[in-house]
Amino acid sequence: MTELVNFQWGNARGFTYIGGDAGSLTVINHQTVSGEPIEFVQRVDVRPGVVRLAAMAGSWTFAGVASNDRYTTRSEKTQLVELQAKMDRSTSTRSALIFLRKSDEWWALTQDERRGILEEKSHHIAIGMRFLPAVARRLLHCRDLGETTPFDFIGHLDFAPSDADKFDDMLGELRRTEEWSYIDREIDIRLQS
Repeated sequence: MTELVNFQWGNARGFTYIGGDAGSLTVINHQTVSGEPIEFVQRVDVRPGVVRLAAMAGSWTFAGVASNDRYTTRSEKTQLVELQAKMDRSTSTRSALIFLRKSDEWWALTQDERRGILEEKSHHIAIGMRFLPAVARRLLHCRDLGETTPFDFIGHLDFAPSDADKFDDMLGELRRTEEWSYIDREIDIRLQS
């Protein structure tokens, strides 16, 4: 059980994920893809804002904030806005939490070098767009919080059970890209509402 202590930052673009024995989402699979694992939990709660929590033994809390678009061009942004669906659709009873940390080598690159790897070489945005609107996404930046956090990004993606294979195909394509070679920690948690 996790107890809310106080708001740390009431940013409307922030979300906090709390792993434990309570929450609106049931964990159906938990996989450490690379790097250090996190503790397995039965349920995950999602709270708006970035909150400071007093966590009981056996649970974890990770937060992030939706940030400005860093790597999209204007035409990509226009397409994303047209295609992507809102999170928490009634038909999307499955979701995934993907916790990611990129290597120091990635962060040593300039923004245009990262864009070159992310899209020109790896086609990250183009891959994701092919699976819209079946897969809805919420990408959160953890580094933007100004704290030492174990992850750089939290991807929360939802989809209908009938689209689970599409989600796996998308994630598989992304994991085979050059961009993914810069990821040194990845946790993949599948959820059901």
